[in-house]
Amino acid sequence: MTRADILAAWNAHLTDVRRRSPHTVRAYGAAAARLLDHLGDTSWPALARLEAPALRTQLAARRAEGIGNVSAARELSAIKSFLAFARGQAGLTEATGPRMRGPRIKKGLPRPVTPDEAVNLAAAVDEDASEPWIGARDRAVLLLLYGAGLRISEALSLTGGALPLGEVLVVTGKGRKQRAVPILPIVRDAVADYAAKCPWPVMRGEPLFRGAKGGALSQGMVQKAVARARIVLGLPATATPHALRHSFATHLLSAGADLRSLQELLGHASLGSTQIYTKVDAAVLLDVYRNAHPRA
Repeated sequence: MTRADILAAWNAHLTDVRRRSPHTVRAYGAAAARLLDHLGDTSWPALARLEAPALRTQLAARRAEGIGNVSAARELSAIKSFLAFARGQAGLTEATGPRMRGPRIKKGLPRPVTPDEAVNLAAAVDEDASEPWIGARDRAVLLLLYGAGLRISEALSLTGGALPLGEVLVVTGKGRKQRAVPILPIVRDAVADYAAKCPWPVMRGEPLFRGAKGGALSQGMVQKAVARARIVLGLPATATPHALRHSFATHLLSAGADLRSLQELLGHASLGSTQIYTKVDAAVLLDVYRNAHPRA
């Protein structure tokens, strides 16, 4: 089996069996390719027998290229997954792979914006746009992030078939898992306003949110619009589109939402991913205390 055959099998496994996102498939495929380049000619049995020293050498080479702790940890995770797949291909499904710890990563807390800042940000991108329909589009996207807790990739993957929006929207998230999220009237109205102003017909199976030339809207264009708007509003660089999803979660938790419900709304696979928002809420309260208490 050639190197190309091995990589093709790995990419097919990630896409069809693991149902990973295109971004993850590219990243994990690239990590596997780098490992194969480092090893030279190889096969499934050879990969299945690989030990930790070979992985250390590979990661040391990547470190020499200047990658940091986060990238190194992702590289190691990708390689471990690839080697687990290789063991299965070699008929060694019960065998354990190389044991190796990745670098420690300090997890930073997401920084939410306030409710007023979220709404003002959506209004600012609308006012700053070069054309009314583009402003309506960007406002609708941001309100989907803050009002429904969607990932930006989930909002941009919506098609014309989602319209007209009802009280609940079925969203396909990571791993192609579907979840139902409530849609507020302000979000429904914003999306309907965009659809009415969009110069291209809204068609089932076609992207709902269009770029200036009619193609699918990219994340980069939304990020650039938000970057311009936050300068006008005097918001910090942490006020990004993704911060609106963090804000959605933090504000719901502050209002009394339980973690299990929040997990379902966000589409998290594990409760551990949702529990970080308890720390965010505590951090916000601590900031209020420090700023307001006379003896703080």
